[in-house]
Amino acid sequence: MDNIRFILVVTFSMLIFMLWQAWEQDYGPKPEVAIVSPDVTKAKEDLPITATPLQAESASQEPILSAVVAPVNKIVKIKTDVIALEIDMQGGTVTNLDLLNYPIEKANTVVNSLRKLIGMEVSEANSAPVRLFNNDPENIFIAQSGLIAEGGSTTAPNHYTVFKSDQDSYVLQPGQDSLQVPLTWADKSGLVITKLFTFKRGAYEIILDQNVKNNSGKVWSGRQYSQLLRTPDTTSQGNMLTGGMRAYNGGVIYTEKNKYQKISFDDMADETLDVVSKGGWTAMIQHYFASAWIPPADQENHFYTKELKDGRYVIGTYSPSVSIEANSTVNFTSQLFAGPKIQPMMEKVATGLELTVDYSVLTFIGKPIYWLLNKIHSVIGNWGVAIMGVTFCIKLLFFPLSQASFKSMAKMRKVQPRLKELQERYADDRPRFNNEMMGLYKKEKVNPLGGCLPILVQIPVFMALYWVLSETIEFRQAPFMLWIQDLSIQDPFYILPIIMGISMKIQQSLNPAPIDPIQAKVMKMFPIVFTVFFLFFPAGLVLYWVINNTLSIIQQTYITKQIEKAG
Repeated sequence: MDNIRFILVVTFSMLIFMLWQAWEQDYGPKPEVAIVSPDVTKAKEDLPITATPLQAESASQEPILSAVVAPVNKIVKIKTDVIALEIDMQGGTVTNLDLLNYPIEKANTVVNSLRKLIGMEVSEANSAPVRLFNNDPENIFIAQSGLIAEGGSTTAPNHYTVFKSDQDSYVLQPGQDSLQVPLTWADKSGLVITKLFTFKRGAYEIILDQNVKNNSGKVWSGRQYSQLLRTPDTTSQGNMLTGGMRAYNGGVIYTEKNKYQKISFDDMADETLDVVSKGGWTAMIQHYFASAWIPPADQENHFYTKELKDGRYVIGTYSPSVSIEANSTVNFTSQLFAGPKIQPMMEKVATGLELTVDYSVLTFIGKPIYWLLNKIHSVIGNWGVAIMGVTFCIKLLFFPLSQASFKSMAKMRKVQPRLKELQERYADDRPRFNNEMMGLYKKEKVNPLGGCLPILVQIPVFMALYWVLSETIEFRQAPFMLWIQDLSIQDPFYILPIIMGISMKIQQSLNPAPIDPIQAKVMKMFPIVFTVFFLFFPAGLVLYWVINNTLSIIQQTYITKQIEKAG
C-alpha cells in the first residue's frame, strides 16, 4: 500500500511539474518581434486554386495592373464599440484589428500600491488593446477575400485589386445598432462589384456581402473565396511534455463529416488540404482568441490550405461557381469572426465554433466544470468565488468516495504502531512481514488501497480545471479580491501558494506516514516541492487547491476523531 501511494504521489508530482513547464512557456518572457516596413510586392501565390488545372491557371493569371498604380497603404478605418480595424483598399483586406475590451495588460492598482508602500519598483501596464489581425510582414495575420472568374469570364476583383471608398473612416455612433462600409470596383466591360462590410453593436462577427452586378452584356461566371493568411507565432506554442496542446496556435477546420479538426502549420507544409463539405468554417486560433471565415451553412464549400513563401500559410474556403446572366445581380455572402473565445457567444455564431476553446483529452470533464463555473458566476459575479463554489460542488459529488477513503486512512493511522512493531520483528523476513501485514489489515478491516482514492480522483479533475483556467478567456484579467486581481496569472506576492503548502502539510500530518523511512522522508518534502511549483501557477488554480485542501482537512479531522473515539 505504501509503495502504491508513493508511486501515485510521485506521478501526480510529475504531472504538476509538466503543467508548470507548460505554464512557464506560455507566460514566461517572450522575445521581442522586430517591426519591418510593409511590403506590397508579394507574389500572387496566395490566390486560391480552384478544382481544375484550367481554373488554376486562370486564377493565377488574373489581371492586377490596377494594384500597381494604387496609392500605397490606402486604408479605411472603422471603429465600433468592441473592435477597431483597418480595411486595405487593395483587395478590401481586413488588417490591424484591435479588441478594444481586451487590454494586453491590466493595471493592478492594489498590487502597485503595496509595491510602492514597501519600496518595490512599479512597472507600467501595457493598456493597449490586443491586436488580433496585424499587417506587420514579420508577424502578418490578415483576412482576405475576393472573387475568382471562371469559364469565359476573364475578370474579377481578387484581394490584390484596388477598391474605392467614399469615406476614409467610419464610427459606430451611440444609439446606432449597425454600421455598413461599402467598397466599390468596376471595369470597362460593365462589371460592378460592391463589397459591403456590416458591423453590429457588441458583435465580433463581420458580415461580408460581395454583390456582383453584371452589366457586361454577356454571362459572367465565378465564385467567392475567403481566407486567413498568417505567419506562425512561435512564442505561444504548446509545451512538448503536454503534447503541444497548450496555447495551440494554428489552423482549424469544421466540416459536416469530420467535425472539428486541427490543421497545424506543419500539416499545411506536408500536405495541401482539399476537402468539400456542406457548411463548416475555417479558422486560425490562438490563446484566448480566434478568427474564422464562416461561409453560408446551406451551401457546399471547398476547404483548402496552402504553404506560401517566407513562412506564410493560408487556410480558407471557396464557394460553388455561379453564373450571372447579363443585366443581372448576384450576392455572395460570408461572415468573419474575430474576437475572444467566449463559448456561449461562439455557439450562436456557427455550429462547433465554441470547440476552439480546447480542453484537450479532458474536454468531457472540462466542459461540465466550465458550465458550472459559468452558472455560479452568473449569480455571484465573481470568478474567484465561482471557483470556490465549484470546488465545494466537486467535494460534495465525491463525498461518499472521500469519506470511505478518509475512514481507511484513519484506520491505517490507528494500526500504524502495530505495523511498525511487525516491521521490527520481521526485519529480516520480508515475505513473513507482508503476510502478517495483510493479516492485520484483514483483521482490522482496513483497505490498504483506500487512501489512494483521493489522489486518483483529484488527478483528472485537477488537470481538467488547469485546462479550463488556462483556456477560458473569462478568467483572463478577472479579479478575485484584495491583491488577487487576475486569476489567470500567478499570485504577485505568493501568498496563496504558501497557504496551499501549509494546508498540504496539515493534511499530510493527518495521514499515516509510510513505514519505509526513505519514503517517509521523501513524502515530507512534497509540501515544499508543491509550494515551489504552485508559486508560478495561476492564482485561480491555487485557490482551488487551497479550498480543496481546507475542505479535506475538515472532513478528515472529523472522521479521524470519530474512528479514534470508536476505539
